[in-house]
Parts: sequence; structure tokens; C-alpha cells
Amino acid sequence: MNAGEELEIVDSPERHRYEARLGDRVVGWVEYGDRDGRRALVHTEVDPEMEGRGIGSRLAAGALEDVRRRGVRALVLCPFISSYLDRHHQYDDFVDRRRGGSTRGDATRAD
Repeated sequence: MNAGEELEIVDSPERHRYEARLGDRVVGWVEYGDRDGRRALVHTEVDPEMEGRGIGSRLAAGALEDVRRRGVRALVLCPFISSYLDRHHQYDDFVDRRRGGSTRGDATRAD
């Protein structure tokens, strides 16, 4: 990120994902699906050029905060977000985690 660029986390419901945007550029996302009254957070990905800048962590926090605002439970299937939750217990009250990783079978590095 350059000085003056503001990272924005937005819901993109038509794509079923939260996006991290720098201006018009999408630099990362968290894929989700809604089932059984819960929002399942399935997969996180960050543009390889942008790794190591905290974008994955900001995506995880933004997605979790949005789920909290909606008043539903989060079902975490994404290994990255599950790891994030190991260090951020302020979300424990509305999060269910499936141990063992993503249903997609890949543990994408987010940063």
C-alpha cells in the first residue's frame, strides 16, 4: 500500500465474498456462503504482491465484524480465519469453527 491509500473491506454479495479494496483494485477476499442461519467463511485469499501487509488479518476482522452486525453466527471453515481466531477471542461469542480446515481442501496463505 502506498501512502494515502486506504484499504476498504466491503461486502460483495453478488460474488458471495468480502473484498479488500485499494481504490478500484481488489487485493484480497473472503468467500462465504449462507446456510442454516449462519454465514460460512470458506476461503481467504490475498494478492501475492500484497502479502505481508496485514490485509488478510484486516479481511478476517472485517468479515467477522459484518457477521456480528448481522446478528447471525459465523461458521468458520477457512484455515486462515480459524488461525486468526486463535489470537483474537473477541469473536468467540458468535463463532463456530470446524477443525481440520476448509471444505475446499486447500489452505491458502493469506498473510
